[in-house]
Amino acid sequence: MTPERPDPVVPTATYRLQLQPDFPFEAAARAVPYLASLGVSHLHLSPVLEAVPGSAHGYDVVDHARVRGELGGEEGLRLLARTAREHGLGLIADIVPNHMAMAPRHNRALWEVLREGPKSPYARWFDIDWEAQGGRLLLPVLGHRVGAEMDALAVDGDVLRYYDHVFPLREGTEELPLPRLLDAQWYRPVWWRLARTELNYRRFFSISELIGVRVEDPEVFEATHAKILQLLHEGVFDGLRIDHPDGLADPDAYLRRLHEATGGRWTVVEKILSDGEHLPASWPVAGTTGYDALRHVDGLFTDPAGCGELLGQYRRFAAPQTDRGGQWEATVRRAAYKVLTHELATEVERLTRVASRLCDTSPDPALRDRAPWALRTALQELLVRLEVYRPYESGDAAAVVTEEAAAESRQAFVVPEEAGAVDVVRDLVLGRAGDGPGHAEFRARFAQTASALRAKSVEDTAFYRYVPLLSATEVGGNPGSPAVSPEDFHAYCARVQRDWPATGTVASTHDTKRSADVRAALAVLTESPQRWADVLAEVTRTGEGVPDAQMAWAAWQTVFGLGAADADRVQGALLKHVREAGLYTSWTEQEPPYEDAVAAFVAAGPCGAPGGHVTEFRATLEPHIRANVLGTALVQLTMPGVPDLYQGTEGEYRALVDPDNRRPVSFPPEDPGDKGAVTAAALRLRRRRADVFGDSATYAPLAAEGPGAAHCVAFVRSGEVVTVVTRLSLRLAEAGGWHDTLLPLPPGRWADVLAPEREFTGHARVDELFERLPVALLERVG
Repeated sequence: MTPERPDPVVPTATYRLQLQPDFPFEAAARAVPYLASLGVSHLHLSPVLEAVPGSAHGYDVVDHARVRGELGGEEGLRLLARTAREHGLGLIADIVPNHMAMAPRHNRALWEVLREGPKSPYARWFDIDWEAQGGRLLLPVLGHRVGAEMDALAVDGDVLRYYDHVFPLREGTEELPLPRLLDAQWYRPVWWRLARTELNYRRFFSISELIGVRVEDPEVFEATHAKILQLLHEGVFDGLRIDHPDGLADPDAYLRRLHEATGGRWTVVEKILSDGEHLPASWPVAGTTGYDALRHVDGLFTDPAGCGELLGQYRRFAAPQTDRGGQWEATVRRAAYKVLTHELATEVERLTRVASRLCDTSPDPALRDRAPWALRTALQELLVRLEVYRPYESGDAAAVVTEEAAAESRQAFVVPEEAGAVDVVRDLVLGRAGDGPGHAEFRARFAQTASALRAKSVEDTAFYRYVPLLSATEVGGNPGSPAVSPEDFHAYCARVQRDWPATGTVASTHDTKRSADVRAALAVLTESPQRWADVLAEVTRTGEGVPDAQMAWAAWQTVFGLGAADADRVQGALLKHVREAGLYTSWTEQEPPYEDAVAAFVAAGPCGAPGGHVTEFRATLEPHIRANVLGTALVQLTMPGVPDLYQGTEGEYRALVDPDNRRPVSFPPEDPGDKGAVTAAALRLRRRRADVFGDSATYAPLAAEGPGAAHCVAFVRSGEVVTVVTRLSLRLAEAGGWHDTLLPLPPGRWADVLAPEREFTGHARVDELFERLPVALLERVG
């Protein structure tokens, strides 16, 4: 048994490993000596519980009681933990409380529900609406309508087979003729397209292959967390990452229960904070996984004036419609309407049924006589106006579903009396119209639908339609206002150190649409918008073969950000781009002629000879890209919080959206370069001087003086470590460089951590600080 570690441990830095059958626990164990030498304190593992066979990510869990066999099972995990401990490392687990795989042949709990129906002891596990669909669970697995698939459906003993799908038969129905047999089951196999409007189980966003789990039920919590808690208490894991807490019925209660069950272990939540939103102070967690930090770091290296110029160039080049990529807020609003009436139509219908039932049975006559269509309209109008992911029980819902939003929503109704449905729905959301079990269910489902809407409409739709600057279309980002001033960045860091000093920070993850180094390159375009426009004018002067100009702009930026790369990677990312955008094709309504035209354009243009001009332009900006790459890395590693490094990103790492960002990496990277040196130096310093960066540490900005002061961003940690980076280096070069810019250092002697023979005191010349690199990491030595 692995020795128990009773005291909660706060990592100094974590390293994310993407486990999969081709990279199991044994392979991770082989990388341990290198990762220990790099300077991290913990390995951050992707989900380790039993998942659908062959899964490359592990978020499709099928059995919470077993460690995944394809990774090496529990024995392999414990061996990895022992190897890690021997090298001074711990493990952090990524867990998935919100959903399981909708794969009955692998998911025993779901299998039993299909066989026994709502009376199964496992029925309480899943968020199923048994009042809909005649009390049968809809299974959207058929390739066509059931009448066209009868020959593919076959009874085999006590199971029903459909190609690779296997379903249990209800006891006593095996001998029935097929049509009657289908009608006699607790489930109903249907054409997959019916999921959009007819589904009667909660899912992960709009992914029907993942079914919602009711962890709000204490019994379900115990059953789905027992193995992870055992591994925590036995010292295999030191902490947790919680995937998608916004999908849960009551994140507040879940996190309290989890905190008590873990004994207060270090836990971060994958909570996406919108601009100006703060993590609920009552949550007993260390903080978020770090997308809020990503936005602030990226924004620091983005030129606000250049963003506006680039937006103008984009509009002239692509001529997008205002609400289809021309203006950010309008684009988000239109995308939200589309998602609610298409991808999330079934969720809206379920929410409408709950609201209608509450109104019909209300003791207050003022709530009655509300037509379902009016309630549905009110729900849609309020949901599309939410500016954060969801309200919480611990928060002020009136600040999320505002009176201003309600006033706008009423305008959707022609008859003023019918607009009263908006007030009814808002009162239900705010808890003003009753507080029984049905009211609690409504509030929970409204919040769950809101979070799915925000993710699908913003991250998975608008980010692919509004594309003036691709680096801004990142998880947690605000493409409408991507730049962050040094003052705002420092204020953010001070707040994090005060309120959430052990929160997570990230620059790249398995979910980022582009890796940090690709985004760092793209940010340079905000410093050179006219030159970018000139390059595009050169490579597109014929205008031939362009299926749509928005896609073309995004394709050219993709090649600029990525640099010279395998054309298949670019093609894959652009195909995903146009399907997510949903303007001319989509995942469910594919348009082969358009997609073929996109592929031909990408091959002949961005990945062809004209693309060479873009990569040549990129080469001319290489010093400024390098400044952004190194600056982003050093800031993330030394700002308040616990940095998480995604696998391979200690060296230069250029990746696009998944699956491109989940390719195998080498340990160590083949050529870590300057970024590898900066990363290792910062990580080893954090490990050696943990008190300088921890809970009791301090953060203070340092202001440079002189003509280049605006381009020097610096801060001091606990009076012992100074980080200095170059901001907007191209603008700096155009202004003539640093000249006599000085950085007043705190008292003492300061050594360059990467070159200890270099020491500085007093007012250091910034050009000397940056003599070797466009960043500097200093440690007080006297």
